[in-house]
Amino acid sequence: MSSDGDGDLENQVELEEKTRLINQVLELQHTLEDLSSRVDAVKEENLKLKSENQVLGQYIENLMSASSVFQTTDTKSKRK
Repeated sequence: MSSDGDGDLENQVELEEKTRLINQVLELQHTLEDLSSRVDAVKEENLKLKSENQVLGQYIENLMSASSVFQTTDTKSKRK
């Protein structure tokens, strides 16, 4: 009889260990899904910011070329 009790105890311990491992795997899967979603969101934000930076860079370049303050000083250097 004691061997049957030992077998039941071993089965219960094994079942609890399997359940614990399954729960741990599920938790890790959810964590991975969350991290993957965050990476995708950061990539999307990065692309958006790159695009905005290009627009701003072009705008600044256009302003600088239209302003006499930022024109090249070739004529001044030739006078010297």
